[in-house]
Amino acid sequence: MLIRLLLIMFTLTGGLSMITGTVRAEQNSPINLAASTELENTERNVRDKNDATLTPEDQKETKQDVKITARIRKAVVKDDSLSVNAQNVKIITRSGVVTLRGPVENEAESTKLQKIAAKARGVKRVDNQLEIKAP
Repeated sequence: MLIRLLLIMFTLTGGLSMITGTVRAEQNSPINLAASTELENTERNVRDKNDATLTPEDQKETKQDVKITARIRKAVVKDDSLSVNAQNVKIITRSGVVTLRGPVENEAESTKLQKIAAKARGVKRVDNQLEIKAP
């Protein structure tokens, strides 16, 4: 009952409206406006749902793979020359093969991350799937 009351109160303020038990965004609300910005990443999320693209959920839970990922993450976060995007890339290790995914600012960051990963003890190969941000 309290949730329904809060939803009705929020509806009266014009942010969201209640229609037959569902919530929808009004045309000029921030939720609707986000869909037309670069923050909208529906296509990328759909791509990540297929089994061909590795996601962090594909990380092996072997001690060795977890250690490799931790070593790489520690080295990446420690490097102050990398952008926030680069420091937050996905690092997925499976049987010693490291996959790097996510946006980086430029080719130099991509190369640097690949080198950091390759130097980590136990890494057999690095699959660089990093994406250079569009200017």
